[in-house]
Amino acid sequence: DLLMDLKDSAAVEAEFSALEAKVSQFVNVCERLRAENSDLRQQLAAAQNDAKRLSDKMDGARSKLETLISRLPD
Repeated sequence: DLLMDLKDSAAVEAEFSALEAKVSQFVNVCERLRAENSDLRQQLAAAQNDAKRLSDKMDGARSKLETLISRLPD
């Protein structure tokens, strides 16, 4: 009957609207996570560069110290 068809149509429309809202939320979360992931990758690269620089600096200091120690009289 026509009344039931209208109720079913309204229910389908409501479900579709709810699904559309969920998809929109999912897209927003994906975009936020993509941006956060990009930021974290940049932070990681910067931290790795710092670690490499500090490691190189320590190696240089270790080498200088070993040279000084080797010059000490026995």
